[in-house]
Amino acid sequence: MFRLVPGARLRYHYGRPCMNILLISTNRNVHPMPVMPIGVCAVAESCERNGHAVKLVDLMFDRDAAASIGAAITAHRPDVVGLSVRNIDNNDMRDPVFFLNDLAQLVNAVRKTTGAPVVLGGAALGVMPEAIMRHAGVSCAVVADGEYVFPLLVDRIAAGGPFDDIPGVALLNQGVFSQTGAAPQGSLSGCIAPDYHRWVNVGAYRAHLAAAPLQTKLGCPFQCVYCTYRRIEGAGYRLCDPEAVAEAVTRLVVSGIRDIEFVDSVFNAPREHALAVCEALARRDHRARLQSLELNPAFIDDELLTAMEQAGFVGIGVTAESASEPVLRGLRKGFTRLQLVQAAEVVRRHRIPCAWIFLMGGPGESQETVRETLDFAAAVLRPQDVAFFNVGIRMYPGTELERIAREEGYFNLSPQDMLRPLFYVSPSLSAAWIMDEIKRSLAGNMSFLSSDSLNLSFLPSIHRIGYLFGLRPPLWKYTRRIRRTLRMFGMDV
Repeated sequence: MFRLVPGARLRYHYGRPCMNILLISTNRNVHPMPVMPIGVCAVAESCERNGHAVKLVDLMFDRDAAASIGAAITAHRPDVVGLSVRNIDNNDMRDPVFFLNDLAQLVNAVRKTTGAPVVLGGAALGVMPEAIMRHAGVSCAVVADGEYVFPLLVDRIAAGGPFDDIPGVALLNQGVFSQTGAAPQGSLSGCIAPDYHRWVNVGAYRAHLAAAPLQTKLGCPFQCVYCTYRRIEGAGYRLCDPEAVAEAVTRLVVSGIRDIEFVDSVFNAPREHALAVCEALARRDHRARLQSLELNPAFIDDELLTAMEQAGFVGIGVTAESASEPVLRGLRKGFTRLQLVQAAEVVRRHRIPCAWIFLMGGPGESQETVRETLDFAAAVLRPQDVAFFNVGIRMYPGTELERIAREEGYFNLSPQDMLRPLFYVSPSLSAAWIMDEIKRSLAGNMSFLSSDSLNLSFLPSIHRIGYLFGLRPPLWKYTRRIRRTLRMFGMDV
């Protein structure tokens, strides 16, 4: 079990121990744009409500992360340090970046300055807790809703008690991994909408055209072969009250944040809940600029898009993944090509800018299906809409895609060795061939993008310049204009 720093003197708040807590948001990835850390901000506010003194260090824009950590530890003298880990890697087969090397260095930076217990948390820990803990050399992690579990863990550290009865905790004890039972997952009456201004540099995020994340629900019942949402959030829906969502949006706007992105696993399912959220938003004069890039085409209709327009949406995204029936079945997307075509017809009747997201190379993909998807994007989508194409699907242990890949003889690594980026491409294709086909399509369609486009070294500069010239999120709706401008300067992107 953890011990408090020697010499630590506990304070008490209404009879409960009051700890100094240092939270560190470790995500420093600015491509395609920086993301405000909703999870760790929610954890910070939850700990405060329990009477603890909380300091949050957001490393997104720090040039010297170790120095920032050292300064925060010296000033705050934490009794517990929590590190939030958003992603394992950048999910890009063409240019993979493994973020956890930085995590191990950050843990070392903490331990050089304090002997306080170190706890890991964040979405990544829900995917591969044991492998991440071993890699970082940390013996305790939160693998469930951090705003619920972490305060319980802090209280137990203060009391010097064991953790094995706290739900949603992973432990490494003398090299042996164990995980406690799942944390209870009740309904969400409120809406997680932290006061971002208190915890992060909102101005820096806005200058990079980043929107503030917000969720209307947790959980995902869909069974896409590659996805880890069910493991992180659970398979059942936990719905926020629509009026609470509208209140959260209004509160963010009052604080000066107008650009808000709903980051549900799927925004428009259940459809009736999405409609209720939109109707609650439409009843308020909130003046927010809303967007969601996670719409399922099976639940897109005129009533929904009209409600989204009235609610204040300025951008939507459809996670199509493919426009070929065999690939959609192979990915277990739960919708058909016909439903995808019908969704595109609905989008054509409305004015909201739309981004279509395609994931090439999945089970069942062939040369014919690749061309079918590219032809669909060129012929069916509105000229002003954006189509984004990625190649290769990141494989995680415990997913259906891992099972498929093993049966095909794709790899024989142990689940614990899948921590570093490992991608699936249909055995009947090569990633290079798919990229060549995408490049040909990009050359003739100024509204098409690939993963190469989102990893341009000067993309953060485009964000800042665009913000100065009055562009507001989502940046992708300016794709044609930006690509044509760059071509004028001789950059074929």
